[in-house]
Amino acid sequence: MTSAPQLLTDPFLQLPTETSVRVVWFTEFAGVNHTVTYGENLKLTAKANTTKLSRTREDQQSRVANQTKDGEVYQKPVQRDIWRHEAEVTGLTPDVRVNYRVTSVREDRENVSSGVFSLAATPKPDTPLKILLTSDHQLKPMTAANLQKVVETVGQVDGVWFAGDLVNVSDRASEWFDDNGGGALFPGLQGRAKYNMTHDGVNTTYTGGQIIQNAPMFTCIGNHEVMGRFARVGSLDGEFDDTIPRAVAQKIYRDKSLIDNSFNTNTYEEIFSLPKSKEGGKRYYAVSFGNVRLVVLYATNMWRTPNLDKKYRGRYQEAEKDFNNSENWGYGQVIYEPIAKGSKQYNWLEAELNSPEFKQAKYKVVMFHHPPHTLGDNIVPAYTEPVQIIERDGDNIKAVRYEYPKDADYIIHDVVPLLEAANVQLVFYGHSHLWNRFVSSSGMHFLETSNVGNTYGAAWGDRKREVPTGYQEDYVKLGDPNGLKPIVPTIAPLLGEDGKPMPYVSSNDITVFSIFDTGTGTISSYRFDTRKPDSEVVKFDEFKLKNRNFRSPTSSRSRGSFS
Repeated sequence: MTSAPQLLTDPFLQLPTETSVRVVWFTEFAGVNHTVTYGENLKLTAKANTTKLSRTREDQQSRVANQTKDGEVYQKPVQRDIWRHEAEVTGLTPDVRVNYRVTSVREDRENVSSGVFSLAATPKPDTPLKILLTSDHQLKPMTAANLQKVVETVGQVDGVWFAGDLVNVSDRASEWFDDNGGGALFPGLQGRAKYNMTHDGVNTTYTGGQIIQNAPMFTCIGNHEVMGRFARVGSLDGEFDDTIPRAVAQKIYRDKSLIDNSFNTNTYEEIFSLPKSKEGGKRYYAVSFGNVRLVVLYATNMWRTPNLDKKYRGRYQEAEKDFNNSENWGYGQVIYEPIAKGSKQYNWLEAELNSPEFKQAKYKVVMFHHPPHTLGDNIVPAYTEPVQIIERDGDNIKAVRYEYPKDADYIIHDVVPLLEAANVQLVFYGHSHLWNRFVSSSGMHFLETSNVGNTYGAAWGDRKREVPTGYQEDYVKLGDPNGLKPIVPTIAPLLGEDGKPMPYVSSNDITVFSIFDTGTGTISSYRFDTRKPDSEVVKFDEFKLKNRNFRSPTSSRSRGSFS
């Protein structure tokens, strides 16, 4: 007996405007007709456009369907056919929610429908909203519990801001849709996950939360949304790790595709409908949502291991075996999109910060992936172009090393001063898999709330970052390398072994989420101990954004417009 055909995902919301919103869903069949029915008694219909994802595959490391161990079904990357459907629902009134359902008709004429959810246009500027701030899901163990507790604690949120690293390997289809471990992205955000956690012999299954069926999500690119050279190696993990700078690819491959032979964000861009900027497309953009202007940057680089064992291609060196084969070099922690002063993205950002939409917004928020301030490991070395140093003994290469001059950190020396001058109230980011926050002398807040599914530790107390010795730069082992002190949570901080309050949450048992209440300007952070499934969610920190230089809107341009 075969199971009834299903949609690959529930529908989710994208690109709200003052009168419309996009509805997106996925199937594993092309079908012959795909529609959204909506409104009173679902009498209105919007027809969807269908496209096929071009690079979604499964491979040896996939955990999908009958493959529970490496190579059981797939011995190499194999294309997986997935179709994306998008319909625009129009004629909406701001702040009026409308029921909707999606239906896909298969080639055999069988109808497959979703449940009934609700949608709305972009909210009016004075509408109080609850926005989920999240990042770094990556199929990690506590993510489904985290999202389930969001809904149980605050109810339906009005929007989701996701600061990158949605999955681990962007072209691996099952990580987005149906990883059999229960941690895929869409099931968690749609309340369809089945993630089992066991503590002290007690098994608890977490389902995530029905969130993005009813609330639009705005995302930014993290390092895990970027894939490397296409099909040059034998696995998707290897392909993800096989990125090289565009300029190097140009020299090696000449007239061949730079996207195929350096790095790309094809799958990420095919999955999501996002606001676009003229200069950066979906990769960096700005959008007004209620009384907030959200500016999303493409600020991430290739994560490479800090391990200095000569067999590793890492952030500080090339592997010894590759010294004489430069095509296999990794070139350190490659920055994917320039953001230094004078770059196209920097110039766009400067113009956006001077736009009427930005200046007139009550709350000004900037989101990107790489941390400007953190206790996490991933902030070291500096966010700058790797400086290559090749050591030779005659014609023989003895070492290929990379330095990262701290005084050339583009985020700290170029971007942050621009944000300070523009009266940005909040910079939101991820990448280091912990919760911590900071505030500058001018009152600009920095929040990293990425201890969602797991952690890799904080550089605090006796735990130090893994940094090289004998290099030119003085790499910082403890604290925030960029000079700010972490803020101790204001309500219920966790206590360290010494009994003192800790200024961070770094745990593989306690998961954290944060909610931005735009009605009060308050950002509240919550924690849940997955070892105690019957325990309460604890609000442990809260702070309020200042209304710095806020003016009443006078521009005739739409606050829901994209730039």
